Amino acid sequence: MEQEGNVLTHPPESFLLLVKYQGRNYEDIRLFFCQSEFDTNQIPQGLRRLRPRTRRVKSVSPQEPGFDRLAAPRVEALFDFTASNKLELSFKKGDLIYLLSRVNKDWFEGTLRDATGIFPCDFVSVIKDLPQEEDPINWLRCYYHDDNVSSIRDISVEEDLSSIPLFQDLMELIRREFERNDIALNYRDAEGDLIRLLSNEDVALMVMQGRSWPSEKHIFPWKLHVTREDDYSIYHSTKPAIST
Repeated sequence: MEQEGNVLTHPPESFLLLVKYQGRNYEDIRLFFCQSEFDTNQIPQGLRRLRPRTRRVKSVSPQEPGFDRLAAPRVEALFDFTASNKLELSFKKGDLIYLLSRVNKDWFEGTLRDATGIFPCDFVSVIKDLPQEEDPINWLRCYYHDDNVSSIRDISVEEDLSSIPLFQDLMELIRREFERNDIALNYRDAEGDLIRLLSNEDVALMVMQGRSWPSEKHIFPWKLHVTREDDYSIYHSTKPAIST
């Protein structure tokens, strides 16, 4: 078997390897994608919203004169942790990390040797915890419509009230909560008409409109109306079953 190979540069950060194998009765061309270190450090779009914005410069440095190390919230690393992207903080077992905030129940944000980033809570032991903060849980209000029955359900989420979720994340959340896959997500526009959500752009428009509506504390200003996927009769209703 004879082998002929060409290397084609795709962008400078990665490359494609094109190899052609020739035999008596066949010709086989195979295409390989070779991932570089640059590619590895990129964060998939679907994960970016799950990662918090991380401070570039901390407000108080542990090296500054007058910094009270004993009074500062801090943790001790139980294991080594290697950051998988630029938002995370690497450390070694035994390192003392000064806390800046609690991102959610699974992640802290802290600083170590002039570096700032987030890290999983399970990798550290808390020496002095952060001051008790207001409950970070917010609630997504859903109106569920099925035939002639409508009900209201509030779903707890660890997301900021100003965040814009991805359409697929919303679908997975609601399907899990209602234990149904044959559903559609909708919202009411300013005229009171139900609008079906089909994409990330639709969700962004819903959130933008919702910011101008009155809302309760810890409840997202926009509301979801959950219907059966094959039920189009709701879009011709002249009077909503539940007023929002």
